[in-house]
Amino acid sequence: MPKVSLTINGRAYDVSCDPGQEEHVKSLGREIDRRVGQLADNVGQVGDIRLLLMAALLISDELESSRTTASDAATRAGEAETSIAADQVERMARRIDAIAVRLGAP
Repeated sequence: MPKVSLTINGRAYDVSCDPGQEEHVKSLGREIDRRVGQLADNVGQVGDIRLLLMAALLISDELESSRTTASDAATRAGEAETSIAADQVERMARRIDAIAVRLGAP
């Protein structure tokens, strides 16, 4: 299993990953380092564990917000599809009624 060395807040961490995922893990590590750096600039050097915890909480909050947004969008899309389907059924019913009238059905 490959290992990747990540530097977060000036400290090196060795992390194992699946083969072929090395660059992806490095990219994720750079993003975490960026966020931890922003936190350190805002709140100071309050310790690696606290900075990593705060970064994890911020990332989790963004993920939850993204999931909620995606769920809301899916719900709206489903409602729109239902509305479109109902409109199509109504149009078909009117066409069937019109055909029935032309055929002399009661």
